[in-house]
Amino acid sequence: MDSPLDLTYAQVLGYRPLSLDLHVPAGEGPWPLVVWVHGGGWRTGDRRTLPSTYAELGFFARMRRRGYAVASVDYRLSAEARFPAQLHDVKAAIRWLRANAADLALDADRVALWGESAGGHLVALAGLTADAPDPFVEGEVGLTGVSSAVHAVVNWYGVADLVGLDRKDPESPEALLLGGQPGHLPELAALASPAEHAHAEAPPFLCVHGVADKVVPYSQSEHLAAVLHAYGTRCDLRPVPGADHIFEGTDDVGALIETSLDFLGDVLKLP
Repeated sequence: MDSPLDLTYAQVLGYRPLSLDLHVPAGEGPWPLVVWVHGGGWRTGDRRTLPSTYAELGFFARMRRRGYAVASVDYRLSAEARFPAQLHDVKAAIRWLRANAADLALDADRVALWGESAGGHLVALAGLTADAPDPFVEGEVGLTGVSSAVHAVVNWYGVADLVGLDRKDPESPEALLLGGQPGHLPELAALASPAEHAHAEAPPFLCVHGVADKVVPYSQSEHLAAVLHAYGTRCDLRPVPGADHIFEGTDDVGALIETSLDFLGDVLKLP
């Protein structure tokens, strides 16, 4: 089938339609699905834009060559709506894709999340709170009665603990996401922190993070891995020596893409 673009997966009253682009391999399928969530500090970016360090590396094409369909999704940015709207949107995209899997030639039993920076935070949170009770269900958008559970999560340099990241700046990305500095909103900041939602039934995780990241410290991924390990959950931690945010300073981002695809292949049992 052709790769359909600009598909509306949810319409939230008072907001722009929420859309995704679906990139599918050649052939019949059904294809295991990777849901890609972009970064941008929760306040910029969109589903069509990749960081400069791998924008020219055929990112989605690499996934298709390995036998994955890729859904690149938009979500409401922090100037449009505060947390947890962004999480509701990512979950709505998963539910819509699962509900329409047969028509889109997708394998609803092999669904993975992959995100970078703010998107890494959102995929980690979505993977750990799938089908969770309130307060996450309250205010959810799109389809109801369809699971948002996934089978693997790839988190590239995402925030795991918003309280620990608090930069004491009312204009910081995390303050704009929450509507106030994390230290002033500790309950909401904890609710928005993936590490606070670790549990024994979590899907397998891969965290890839530059050790020299000055935007989201490497210690954020170390912390998430340690918490997941404490529950006996698989979390592969891949430090990237010398790399700053978006892997600036490393020579081979392509190898990190392939490492992440190898992880997905192992978890989802692809050849």
